[in-house]
Amino acid sequence: MNKQSNSIVELETRFWQTLKDKDAKAAGAMIAEDSLASGSQGTMRMNPDKFEELTRDNKWALETFEFSDVEVIFPSDDVAVIAYTVHQTGTIHDGPMDLTCADTSTWVRRGDDWKCALHSEAIMIDATKK
Repeated sequence: MNKQSNSIVELETRFWQTLKDKDAKAAGAMIAEDSLASGSQGTMRMNPDKFEELTRDNKWALETFEFSDVEVIFPSDDVAVIAYTVHQTGTIHDGPMDLTCADTSTWVRRGDDWKCALHSEAIMIDATKK
């Protein structure tokens, strides 16, 4: 992976660390003014303020996360797309969370900063099991 790709992996890692730390201000600062998210609970449009609110939510806590199979592409100089598998543990709704997911984020350069304009997560399942 080249230096430019590594910087996006570091950015995505910082993003996850803000969630683990429940650092709502830092998390919100990484979100584009108009962004989208999709996951197991559907889709939503958000902005930094809404993302800060979601980060502070006490219904979940992220304890660990680990990336694998990371790929980064740059469709243009100001757009980066990262896709990876993430294993995450923690709690959700007072119960244990132990998930492996396929995630993607699209980062858009705004001046000297990168902002997340899209994040999606799909819980991975073993389709060969009945």
